[in-house]
Amino acid sequence: MKLIFLGPPGVGKGTQAARIADAYNLDHISTGEALRDAVKRGTSVGKQAKSYMDQGALVPDGVIMGIIRERMTDSVLLDGFPRTVAQAEMLDQMLCETSAKLDAVISIEAAEQVLIERLSGRRTCKQCGQTFHIEFMPPKQAGICDVCGGELFQRNDDKPESISNRLKVYVEQTAPLIEYYKQSGKLKTVNGEQDVDQVYESVVKVLDTLH
Repeated sequence: MKLIFLGPPGVGKGTQAARIADAYNLDHISTGEALRDAVKRGTSVGKQAKSYMDQGALVPDGVIMGIIRERMTDSVLLDGFPRTVAQAEMLDQMLCETSAKLDAVISIEAAEQVLIERLSGRRTCKQCGQTFHIEFMPPKQAGICDVCGGELFQRNDDKPESISNRLKVYVEQTAPLIEYYKQSGKLKTVNGEQDVDQVYESVVKVLDTLH
């Protein structure tokens, strides 16, 4: 099975992708994690990516595709990739070359105000990176990480003004991508405003229809 998970910041896409990957025994590929891993391992594309990242420049699509190609397996879940129609076309070409096919694109959706409320309440541990939410998933002790005891803080990109900009960028980049997959008949939408378990069950129902 080959899946793509799409969704705006704050919709819980990463959480659902991890759960589904585990439940269905899929290799979970997050672009950011794959980039960091390739750089850490010093692969050829990792070195290319590092040269751009060191300059503070965006990693070109061709290099990102090289990293995805390295990690691609028969059973995979791509988390947040592709981000643009150009990347989707490159992915289609890569799959075509190996006679592989994409089974579905799961788009988890929620209203902008819901996303702003979720993200602005998020707190991240300075030490281990674990995330909490002051309303939906508060730590046992305010400001302290349950996992390692580190200090929790609000990331700059989780502040309301930054969130609005992140959502604007997502809509600009991803709206054409959603239309692209809708036309191919691969797009399946899930209501991301439900609680975490309900979203998971909704995704499972969609995947059950693919068999």
